[in-house]
Amino acid sequence: MTLSDTDSSKGDLWVFGYGSLMWRPGFDYLERVPARLIGEHRALCVYSFVHRGTPEKPGLVLGLDRGGACRGIAFRVAANRRAETIAYLRAREQVTSVYREVTRSVWLEDDARQRVSALVYVVDRGHVQYAGRLTPAEQLRHVLQGHGQSGNNRDYVLSTVKAIEAEGFRDGPLHQLALMLHESHPLHAAPDSEKSVTP
Repeated sequence: MTLSDTDSSKGDLWVFGYGSLMWRPGFDYLERVPARLIGEHRALCVYSFVHRGTPEKPGLVLGLDRGGACRGIAFRVAANRRAETIAYLRAREQVTSVYREVTRSVWLEDDARQRVSALVYVVDRGHVQYAGRLTPAEQLRHVLQGHGQSGNNRDYVLSTVKAIEAEGFRDGPLHQLALMLHESHPLHAAPDSEKSVTP
């Protein structure tokens, strides 16, 4: 399901980010507001075949799955950038069509507390990449093995946890996985950029 052409042509666009969009939106925006979506929750429920894994060694990325609520970020995009932003998000999020592109009501967590209609990517439960509810051990195994076009899966999870903490809240399952990732790499090597280079 995608937005109709009429939906794609009017007014400013709100986009709700709950995973990597929180820390790497990749598009220009006018406003960035903490927000809450009711009816779906953030979950590592998508096997990644491209960005953070391969079909042979899938990683795990976030999707919005049924039930509960999700805190994230709502981005307001200027009307004149609406079409290009939607095109960018489709190229980024819909590589394998594992998400459904929908509009949902989100509540802005600012002084106004207004409700806006936002573009959201929700997992397609009928897609082959839908992982469902995995145990923490299964999640850990996939995240440790996952590496794709956008980098390794471990960094994706830890960056999302860092972004959530920066907003002043916690996501229990993700924080548990982050702890397991730290324990599995207690002496994690410094990134290449931090290593000394000898001529």
